[in-house]
Amino acid sequence: MSFVVPDIAPAAPELLLMVLGCAVLVADVYLGDRLRTLTYQLTQASVVATAVLCIVTMPQQAVIGFSGTFVSDPLSGTLKIAMLLIGYYAFFYMRSYLQARGEMRGEYFVLGLFSLLGMMVLVSANSLLTVYLGLELMSLCLYAMVALRRESTVACEAAMKYFILGALASGMLLYGMSLLYGVTGSIQLDHIAEAAGSAGRTDLVLILGLVFVLVGVAFKLGAVPFHMWVPDVYEGAPTAVTLFIGTAPKIAAFGMLMRVLAGGLAALSADWSQMLIILAILSMALGNVVAIAQGNIKRMLAYSTIAHVGFLFLGLIAATPDGYAASMFYIITYALMALGCFGMVIALGRKDFEADRLEDFKGLARVHPWYAFLMLILMLSMAGVPPFLGFWAKWAVLREVIAAGYTWLAVVAVAFSVVGLFYYLRVVRHVYFDEPTGEIGVAQTQDMRVMLSSNALMILALGIYPGALMGLCISALN
Repeated sequence: MSFVVPDIAPAAPELLLMVLGCAVLVADVYLGDRLRTLTYQLTQASVVATAVLCIVTMPQQAVIGFSGTFVSDPLSGTLKIAMLLIGYYAFFYMRSYLQARGEMRGEYFVLGLFSLLGMMVLVSANSLLTVYLGLELMSLCLYAMVALRRESTVACEAAMKYFILGALASGMLLYGMSLLYGVTGSIQLDHIAEAAGSAGRTDLVLILGLVFVLVGVAFKLGAVPFHMWVPDVYEGAPTAVTLFIGTAPKIAAFGMLMRVLAGGLAALSADWSQMLIILAILSMALGNVVAIAQGNIKRMLAYSTIAHVGFLFLGLIAATPDGYAASMFYIITYALMALGCFGMVIALGRKDFEADRLEDFKGLARVHPWYAFLMLILMLSMAGVPPFLGFWAKWAVLREVIAAGYTWLAVVAVAFSVVGLFYYLRVVRHVYFDEPTGEIGVAQTQDMRVMLSSNALMILALGIYPGALMGLCISALN
C-alpha cells in the first residue's frame, strides 16, 4: 500500500495565510493592550505577503492540487488578489473604528484573517467538500465578528439572526450537495460536470440538487427572497464589521457561483439561468424600492446590496465567458464602492456616535468639502452615473444580457436602476444642499484621509479607464 503525497504547491498562498494567521493569533495572546496595534500591523503584513505570493505564483492555466479537490487558475488568482486588496483596506478602516472607540481587540483581526482564508479556499474549490469547508470557515468567523461586541443587545441580536439563518442555508446547501453526489457519484466538480452532461436535464433529482445549492448561494449573496438577514446584520453589527461583511465575502460568493454553476453544473445552464432571472428581478425590485424608505444609511446600503446582487446575476444569466467576465467586473466594482461608502460612515463617526443616519451627512460640503467630493464620487458610482465606475459595471452586464436575447430583462433592470437614483441622489442632496443639523466631526488623521481618498479616487480613475479592470476579468476567464 503506497501513500500519495498531495500536491500542495497550488495552495501555497492559502498555506502561507494559515501559518501567518496562527502566528498573529499566538502573538496577540501575549501582547498587552498598549501593544495591540502590533496585532494590526502583523495582520496587514500577512495580507501583503499573501497577496505578493498570489501575484508571483499566478498560473497561466488551471493547476490541480490536493488529489483533485483544489484548483489554482487565473480566475481564482484574480479573485484572491481582489479580496486581499479589499481586506487590506477593511482592516485599516477597522483599526480606525476600534481605536476611536477604545475597543482595540486582536480578535477582530484574527477572525478577519481566517475569514479571508476561507474565502480563498472557496474560490479555488474543485470539490463540493472544499466548497463547504471554505464557506463554513468564512461564515463562522463572520458570525463571531458580529457578536464580539457582547454588551450590545443589537449586535447580539444581529449575530443570532445571522447565525441561525446562515445555518439553515448551509443545511440546504449540504442537502443539495448530497443530491448531486447521489446522482453523479462524485464530489469533484469536474466529474460532476461530466456526469451532469450525460444525465441531461431530465433527471429530476439533479434539478432538485441544483435548486438547493442555488438557495444556499443566494443566501450568502443576500438575494431575495433569502435576504432577511442583510438589513438587520448590516445595521446591528459594528460599522467596521459591516464593511467587512459587505465587501470581500461577496467576491467569494461570486467565486462559489462560478465553481458550482458555471463549472460543475454548466450542462444545466438553461435551468439555473431561469432561476437566476427570478432572483434578479425580485432582488432589483425589492432592494431599490425598500431602500427609498430607509433613514439609516447602513440599512439603505443593505438594500442597495440586495439590488446590486440582482444586477450581478444578469451577467451570469447570459451563461457565456463574456457574461461571466462582466459579472466578475461588477462584483469587484461593487466591493470597491461599498468599501468606500462604509469607510465614509466610519470617518464621520466618533466615540459614542455612529454616523449612520442620513441626517448625519447634512451640510458636509460646507464643513469638509474634500470629504463631500469623495462622497459624491461614491454615491454617483453606486447609482451608475457615467463616467463613474458603477456605470461601466452596469453597462457590461446589461450588454451581455441583451446579447443573450433577454432585452426585456435589460429594460426591467434599467427601470429599477432609475428608481435607485432617488436614494443615492438624496444623500448627495444632504451633503451639498442641506444645512448641518449638528456638529460634523470627520476623522482628520493623515492616514485615514489618504486611504479614504485613494479608495474613492481609485473608483474615479477606473471609471475614466475601465478597460484595465475589464481586461483583467476577461483574461482571467478566457
